[in-house]
Amino acid sequence: MSEVIVSLQKVNKWYGDFHVLQNIDLNVQRGERIVICGPSGSGKSTMIRCINRLEEHQSGLIKVNGVELIHDLKRIDAIRKEVGMVFQHFNLFPHLTVLENLTLGPTWVLKKPLAEAQAIAMKYLERVRIPDQAHKYPGQLSGGQQQRVAIARSLCMSPKVMLFDEPTSALDPEMVKEVLDVMVSLAEETKMTMLCVTHEMGFARKVADRVIFMDRGEIVEENVPERFFGNPQTDRARQFLNQIVH
Repeated sequence: MSEVIVSLQKVNKWYGDFHVLQNIDLNVQRGERIVICGPSGSGKSTMIRCINRLEEHQSGLIKVNGVELIHDLKRIDAIRKEVGMVFQHFNLFPHLTVLENLTLGPTWVLKKPLAEAQAIAMKYLERVRIPDQAHKYPGQLSGGQQQRVAIARSLCMSPKVMLFDEPTSALDPEMVKEVLDVMVSLAEETKMTMLCVTHEMGFARKVADRVIFMDRGEIVEENVPERFFGNPQTDRARQFLNQIVH
């Protein structure tokens, strides 16, 4: 039986007079992998940043794992413990080694003993295929390696939901594949719920259970990948896909 783990109901957000999210309705099932695409400025990143309160919505309802997201700081902290996030830029601490970056959250937030946190960190560095980089500093790594460290860091917190905000957009083209490969294997090996904002349509075809297409703050179309790419139901989605292909 399916279970909704993330729910957005009639969610609205404004930046001043700009209505960036307009009556967003979205239910995400536990274990579902969703790719969110659309033109720049369509509200994709804002939507997923609202899910862990990096952005505040002004009206509507957001629930994560049954907990409603309101102004209560304890609830926000509780939800953030359940939700991992990988950004465009890696946000690693440059003065800490890779291993130290990965153990910071588990030791400080989850109160795990250091030895246990280090074992968890090494497990996830293995999963993202860079265990040999554990004792280097972020500045010694390529962009692709740093993004894989950022993914491992999120996994160390044992999140129930992973959010990816254009995780490859800041990378050189040759580094994009190595990060996408890690994300594909992560999706295939785990049943983790994933919401990924990306322009990488090959990744969407391979990994997504559902593709969400946004434009001007609205969800314009949502469908399974083969139907979205093979027979988009709206002119706006068709136009977007034609621009990407050509």
